[in-house]
This record gives sequence, C-alpha cells and structure tokens, in this order.
Amino acid sequence: MPRPARRLPVPRAMIVAPQPEAVEAGAAMLAAGGNALDAALACALTQGVVDPMMCGIGGIATLQILDPATGTHLVLNGLGTCPGAAREDMWADAFEGECADGFGYRVKGYVNERGPLAVTVPGALRVFADAHARLGRKPWAALFDAAIGFAEEGWIIRPHVHAMFTMDERPYGRLSYVEKLGHTEEGRALYLRPDGTPKRLGEAVRNPALAATLRGLARDGAEDFYTGGLARRIVADMEAKGGLLSLADLAGFRAAESAPLLVPYRGFTVALPEPPAGGVVVGEMLRILERFDLVALGHNTPAYIAVVAEAMKLAGLDKEAHVGDPAFREVPVGMLLSDAYADALAARIRAGERASLVRAVSDAPNTTHVSCTDADGMVVSMTHTLAVPSGVIPPGTGFMLNGAMNWMDPRPGRAGSIAPGKRRYSSMSPTIVLEGARPVATLGAPGGAWITVAVMQVLLNLLDWGMGMQEAVSAPRFSATSETVDLSNRIPRGVEKALQAEGHATKRSYQSYAFAGVHGISLWDGVPEGGADPQRDGYAAGV
Repeated sequence: MPRPARRLPVPRAMIVAPQPEAVEAGAAMLAAGGNALDAALACALTQGVVDPMMCGIGGIATLQILDPATGTHLVLNGLGTCPGAAREDMWADAFEGECADGFGYRVKGYVNERGPLAVTVPGALRVFADAHARLGRKPWAALFDAAIGFAEEGWIIRPHVHAMFTMDERPYGRLSYVEKLGHTEEGRALYLRPDGTPKRLGEAVRNPALAATLRGLARDGAEDFYTGGLARRIVADMEAKGGLLSLADLAGFRAAESAPLLVPYRGFTVALPEPPAGGVVVGEMLRILERFDLVALGHNTPAYIAVVAEAMKLAGLDKEAHVGDPAFREVPVGMLLSDAYADALAARIRAGERASLVRAVSDAPNTTHVSCTDADGMVVSMTHTLAVPSGVIPPGTGFMLNGAMNWMDPRPGRAGSIAPGKRRYSSMSPTIVLEGARPVATLGAPGGAWITVAVMQVLLNLLDWGMGMQEAVSAPRFSATSETVDLSNRIPRGVEKALQAEGHATKRSYQSYAFAGVHGISLWDGVPEGGADPQRDGYAAGV
C-alpha cells in the first residue's frame, strides 16, 4: 500500500522551544506578520513567565541573528557582569570549595548563590531591546501580549517545571530549589503550597504582579528596567537587603555586539558566539573531529564514543585554561580553532593519548532556548538563563533575579575571579549553520556544562550522518566533561562494557534523553523542519 499523501501545508516559518506556551506565543507572532526576531522575543518573554526558574527579565542572554534582507549577521551577548562594588577578595575568607559536580563555588552561608549578593547585572532585556530596535518588525509593545496573558490568566505546572521546582542540589554543595522558591514572601505565595512544598503537576500559577511589570515595560521600553522606575525599585530592594547592584550598574550595562565565529566543517560553516560564550568550545571540538572519518567508525559505537569523548575532554581542558572574559584576559581563539592545533590534537587521539579532565566548571541547567526562522529567510537562535536563580523577587515585581555570582571564583588571582564589570564563561552556544551564504540549520540548548557537547553531537548527527532535525536531537547522547564518560540510558550496555574494557570510566544516566535539551530547525531546500528535545516539554510549530 502506498504511503498516504501529506495533508498538512508545508510551513514557510517555524519556531521551536522547550515550553508549549512559549511556542504558542512565537507561532502567533509569526502568523500575525512578525518576523523571526519578533517571534523569538515574544517566545522568550513568555518563557520567563512559564519557566520562572529557567529564565526571565532578571536573567542573561546570548542571541545570534542572520538577516539576509539587510545583510546582518551578528551576536548580541548579554551575559551578566559583576556589580561595580564587587571585590576580588570579597569571599576569599568564606570560600569552602568547588561544588561536587564542578558547577560553581561553595561560599559560607550560600551568599553567592541565594540572596542579594548573588545578583549580577541582568543583560537579557537589554539584548531583547537592542535586537528589536535594529531588526524588529512589530511594535515593541506587541511582543509582550502573550507573556502578559499567561502571567495574568495563569499557566499550569508542567513536568519539567515540576522537576526543577523539586530539585535538591544540596548533595552537590548548592541549595535545593524549594529554598530559592521560598526565599521571599512573594515567591512562597506564587510557587509553594501552604505546607511549604512546591506546587504540584497541573496546579496553576497566576502572577498579576509580573503582568503589571510587563505592561510597564511594554509601555515604557527596556529603559524602565535600566534607568527608570523599575530600576529604582530593583535597586531599593538591593540596598535594603545589603546587595551590591546599583543604579549605575544598570544604567551602564551594554550588550556586547560582535560578528560570529565562523568555523568550517565538512564543507559547511558553523556560526557560533565568541567568548565568553561557549562557541569556541563547540568550534574546537568540530575542528578536531573533522580530522576523523566518523561515519566509518559507526554511530555511537565504542570507537566513535572514544574519539568524540576525547575531543570533548581536550576542548574542555582548553576552556578551563584559556576561555574567559576577553575584556579582562585575552582568549587565543585563532590558535584554538587553527588547522595546526586541530591537527596536533587529532594526532594525540590517534596515538592513544587520553586527556585528564578532572573537573570542568561551567554554568547550570537553569537555562532555556528558542530557535526561529521566517518566510523571508531571517534566522534567530537565542539562549537565555537565570544562571543559578537567586531567589530574590523585588517586592511587587513578580520576577526573580539571576544568581550568576555563583559562577565567579571567590579565590583571587584566577581567570574566573571576581572583578567589577567582569563576565564569567557561559557554555550557551546559539548556533547557525551555513552552506555557502545560505542558512541551513539553527540550534541551541539549555543544559549547563552539557550545552557545548550536546550542540556538537547534534551538529554531527546533521552534517555527518544526514539525520533530520528531530532525529538528530532525539538520538542518544553521551558526555565527557570530566574523567568519566557519561552515557544516556539508551546507549546499549554492550557499548558501555566495550568502553570499560578499553579502560574508560563510564557512568550511566537514569535519563533516556540526557545531557542538555537541544532544540533546532533545519532548512534543507528552504523547507523548515523542527526538532524539540524529548527531555523537555516543548515542540516545533510551523506557520
């Protein structure tokens, strides 16, 4: 019997994200005539409402946009900076060690993780505003309609939101999430039940205070957050509770604008964000792996995993040694992505050398992503986050501030040490793939230290193995961000035993879909095909 004919119309535009409500908001914007940037921003603002521990206007963001109509291809980096009053030695005597899983630093009393001292200058809204002023089509205020609606009318606790609300990170040296949710009276009222436990699956969250805040931003613009009345409310709360964030910090924040890193791979060009975002790490892994016939090794065979994991470890070591805020320390991007360096590292792998990556410090899984394309060829890829949520909700505002000071090394004299205005490395890697000048894919992921290795594996699935986007993001992944090769629970046991027989330490994840949550869109022959990682709750919507 022949295959039934397709009845659905072929989409001309598409958006994909981990939250169904946010996808709904972005798709509605596309249907109303907005471009890919308008849709991505409407999606992102809604994500801040319905995934409040992942992201929000109190967070940070990295956005890559390609617009063939204007010839624009740029990255806007809004990673949070240390407040001007921060000092390199402010927690030197309170330092208790690195967290057990390699993410962040333990400071006495958790003051770098929860509360006003944990807050860096939020950059997300500045990125949104700068991008929209340059390339947005719909009015600024229209971007907020869906987010305001969900804040006011309510949204339901979904599986991944509930998983985050109930996560206990004390075994790793960080606080449980319920301790963040309940840090303020407003947080307790919004997200906890009367007995102090997080709201359960299917229960509703209504946030009229956030709806009012978003209405103000829609009316008055992002300057309300950085120089206006909302800025004064934020800083008044910081001052009352002993925080460092000041009006000067907010008013002086600027998103860094740059051209993307352009990394060749198998005849394609992979466009990635420059440091201190994670693009150079993705690029270095690709440059190494281009020296191998990966298809001949077989997908996810022991030999394939051994080679790819070694590239992960080598790039991880270079990230630890070299990658930080280029405004404070030069990052040797040219060397890390050069042919000569890739040749040398590939030769080490072929010789059987094994890198020792004892610990990789990166950012947490409190992150989300949106990819979008439109009928005119614009492509947007944006990752944004609260880092470690601080628990601080300025009274009456309805939104939580980031806790990204947890990323900063409390020990003076190190690459990641605290300094006024300094940005910490983030593995966020919003990506666009080009064939010649034509975009053929866009992708990115939430997932902390796993972002770079997950984005890289999906790129291999697309470009080496010819998978469609949904297959590429759903295929079993592995990770080597430490001495151990972590395997998702769909990697066969026989593969794991073969790796162990070769002397590789392994650890099996309980998750079937593990190691970040990649979301992307391919554009082969100009037809968008979306892929939403089954680990999260989202989907791809075509318009």
